Amino acid sequence: MLSTDRLLAFALMSLLLIVVPGPSVLFVIGRALAHGRRAALTTVVGNTLGAYLLVVAVAFGIGAVVERSVLVFTALKLAGAAYLVYLGVKAVRQRRSLQAAFAAEGDAAHGGLRTLWEGFAVGIANPKTIVFFAAVLPQFVDRGQGHVTVQMLLLGLVFNVIAVASDSLWGLGAAAARSWFARSPRRLAAVGGAGGLAMIGLGFTVATTGRAD
Repeated sequence: MLSTDRLLAFALMSLLLIVVPGPSVLFVIGRALAHGRRAALTTVVGNTLGAYLLVVAVAFGIGAVVERSVLVFTALKLAGAAYLVYLGVKAVRQRRSLQAAFAAEGDAAHGGLRTLWEGFAVGIANPKTIVFFAAVLPQFVDRGQGHVTVQMLLLGLVFNVIAVASDSLWGLGAAAARSWFARSPRRLAAVGGAGGLAMIGLGFTVATTGRAD
C-alpha cells in the first residue's frame, strides 16, 4: 500500500490547494453569511460528498474521460456555473427576507436537504477539484504495490478530511460574523445581496476558467 512519505506529500499538496479559496470555499462562506452556521456546515458536507464522488470516478477510470474530453469537461463546468448564477440571482431577490429566515427555523428538514444538495452540486462541478483529482491524484499512486483503486480512494479520503477541516473553519468564521449583520435588517439585506452578487460573479468565473484547451 501507500508509504507514509507518499501520503504526507499528497496531504501537503492537497493542503496547498485547499487553503486557497476556490468555488467551494466561497460558496460555504456565502451560505454562512446568508443562512448561518448550520447551513454552512451542511454545505461543507455536501461539498465533500460531491468531491469524493469525483474521487470515485477517477479511481474507476471515469475521471480520465472528463479530463481528456473538452466537451464533457466544459459541459460539467458550465452546468455548475449556471447553477451558481441561479443561486446568486435567487439570493439577491430574497435578500430582504433574510431577517425572517434568521429568526425562524422554518422547515429544517427540507432546508437541510436543499442546502446539502446545493453544496453537493458545487462540489462535484468544481473545475479546480476535477483537474486536481484527474491529473494530480494518480501521480501519487504506487502502482508497484497493486490495489490502485483502493490507493486512489484512500488519497481522496485524505484530501476530503483536510477539506472538511478547512472549509468548516471558513464557514464557522463567516457564521460568527453574520451575528453582527443580523442585528440590523438593513445590514443583513446588504450582506444577502452581496453574497448573491458574489455567487453570480463566482459562476461567471467558473464558466470562464479551468482549462486552456
